[in-house]
Amino acid sequence: MEECISVFDMLKIGVGPSSSHTLGPWRAAERFLKELQEENILEKTVRIKVDLYGSLSLTGKGHATDLAIMLGLSGQDPEYIPVENISKIIKEIEDKNEIYLANKIEIPFYFLQDIIFNKNFLPFHANGLTFTAYLIDETEYISTFYSIGGGFVVKEERVNAKKKIQIKCDFPFPINKAEELLNYTIQENKLISEIVYENEKSMRSEATIHTELMRIWHTMLESMYIGCHSEGILPGGLNVRRRAFDMHQNLIGLANYKNPQEWLECIRTTEVKFRQILKWVSCFALSVNEVNAALGRVVTAPTNGSAGVIPAVLMYYLCIENHEAGEKEIKQFLMVASEIGSIFKKGSTISAAMGGCQAEIGVSSAMAAAALCEVMGGTPDQVLMAAEIAMEHHLGLTCDPIGGLVQIPCIERNTMGAIKAINAAELAMETDAKNAKVPLDKVVDTMWQTAKDMNSKYKETSEGGLAIAVNMADC
Repeated sequence: MEECISVFDMLKIGVGPSSSHTLGPWRAAERFLKELQEENILEKTVRIKVDLYGSLSLTGKGHATDLAIMLGLSGQDPEYIPVENISKIIKEIEDKNEIYLANKIEIPFYFLQDIIFNKNFLPFHANGLTFTAYLIDETEYISTFYSIGGGFVVKEERVNAKKKIQIKCDFPFPINKAEELLNYTIQENKLISEIVYENEKSMRSEATIHTELMRIWHTMLESMYIGCHSEGILPGGLNVRRRAFDMHQNLIGLANYKNPQEWLECIRTTEVKFRQILKWVSCFALSVNEVNAALGRVVTAPTNGSAGVIPAVLMYYLCIENHEAGEKEIKQFLMVASEIGSIFKKGSTISAAMGGCQAEIGVSSAMAAAALCEVMGGTPDQVLMAAEIAMEHHLGLTCDPIGGLVQIPCIERNTMGAIKAINAAELAMETDAKNAKVPLDKVVDTMWQTAKDMNSKYKETSEGGLAIAVNMADC
């Protein structure tokens, strides 16, 4: 029996550019501080050292892993920190060579020496990091974490314990595989979103579910809004120019609105020509991932590198497919998407360092396709078929970011994932599910086998593919 994975585990609010390389290490730093506090040694700490391994080391600079760790050790929360404060906090640490540990005590911290990039891989997972606290009595406290994708962080001993101790899930409908999910929908005569909702109600109140789902949506909407209204060059040295701004201006023309919600209503009342549909979807996806690349706030869905797919497809539904849709459909969409993501996480991986980009863009496309299919009236078996189709056409997709940055090819790939999701949903809607040849569970298994067979240099190391074919000088 697997642990329960909530909607709010799969869809997290955080800071870009990467869920596994930014949000995960940030959360690991928070957990390390908690351990120090529980051991009553936080105030006895005189120095902190952090060792990064594998993919975290190879692409850590481009993914702002070092910055995330400093922010986490400072006691900042990625969900709520004002993003405009990030550069100031980092500059103070670098200028003073001190860190305000857990926002409680100041200790020396030389970021160029105290964050160490080790190219070797730890055996358990490609994204490993070890924290060492040096105490006033000259003893040490050491703790190792693994960022396994989507902002999830584990310790190896906890995962190994799962092999020996069955972990009970208190969901009324515990789900590991798509087949189980489909059986529940038949047994209970419910939609997939309704099964997910029943599981969520076992953990929190209906009011909380509503509030948190809408907070996720408003964060998505705000990231699209900011991306469509921000121009200039993305940070990192590749000199990638933002494109969502120009694309948005060309599409919307002279329109009047004051905030993201008014902007949404403006788009919904704009006449959209057939050819513009692809442009709008691409614009929405680009906007989110340009915000993500600039260390802005996005929703991990299921990762930061793929954060633009689900918002773009949901906006497509709201602005193109159903102008009457509201909060009910938005919540329905998000719940279905999260469940599909959890099935991939349990049966395969959502970490590009383990599975390549098929684990990020591929999974997000499958999530979006399934969600779109349900809100458009698809049956549960058609919904699962939509997810299968979307993933089937992302199998083998590598992760080869240039310069270790979540920019090329990552930003454009979100547009491709969104378009494929819409296409997959439409194909599923036009297909009798009885004629499906490949169940979703088989595709999940195939994706994991493909991940294991994939050469390691194509798994977020910047050692293969585009990352080698195009170097910084070429850009």
